[in-house]
Amino acid sequence: MATRTLAYIRVSTDKQADKGVSLDAQRAKVQAYAALYDLELIEIIVDAGVSAKSIDRPGLGRALEMLRKGQAEALLVVKLDRLTRSVRDLGDLVEKYFANGKCALLSVGEQIDTRSAAGRLVLNVLGSVSQWEREAIGERTAAAMQHKAARGEFTGGEAPYGFRVSDDGIHLIEDEAEQAILEQARAMRRAGLSLRQVAGELTRLGVRTRVSKPFVAVQVARMTAA
Repeated sequence: MATRTLAYIRVSTDKQADKGVSLDAQRAKVQAYAALYDLELIEIIVDAGVSAKSIDRPGLGRALEMLRKGQAEALLVVKLDRLTRSVRDLGDLVEKYFANGKCALLSVGEQIDTRSAAGRLVLNVLGSVSQWEREAIGERTAAAMQHKAARGEFTGGEAPYGFRVSDDGIHLIEDEAEQAILEQARAMRRAGLSLRQVAGELTRLGVRTRVSKPFVAVQVARMTAA
């Protein structure tokens, strides 16, 4: 029985879409491929004038939804870059829609057909490359954050109490008002007050958090830890 197949074609610019040359060429290739390999081409879905920077595209979204609902068994493209130019996005698509006996992915240009063992091998390689890229990005990000922290640069999130972010968004600088409150809290701790007692005393003095709420023991613990 012929495999029920959706073809997906895409061009990046309105100019290409208006001329139709690239779309016509892709349409002819997927039709010829379907005839050659006995595919039941149930629909050719088009994204005209849409970039591959994101996989959030109307045509692709509809094609993937049809696959998810079992309305088709395979997705055919002229080249994998018609789906996406991002290895990570391709890996995500493979994992969600085409891995482990799900729908088939077929590409004319790369000669990929995941209905075969060779095609599934290529798919596994793509998935491995995608995983490697995600881990490499994570490692580079962690190294960059550690480097910034070692240089005393701000690494994101909320500035710790007693400090604010500089206008350039890179460094932490002391906030005089909060530093005075920090010194009060530390002095109370040195005098033997518990965390809860310090929080209560700050509240009695009318001192509030950044969001105008009374301090609690856990906040005092963070403030006075250094």
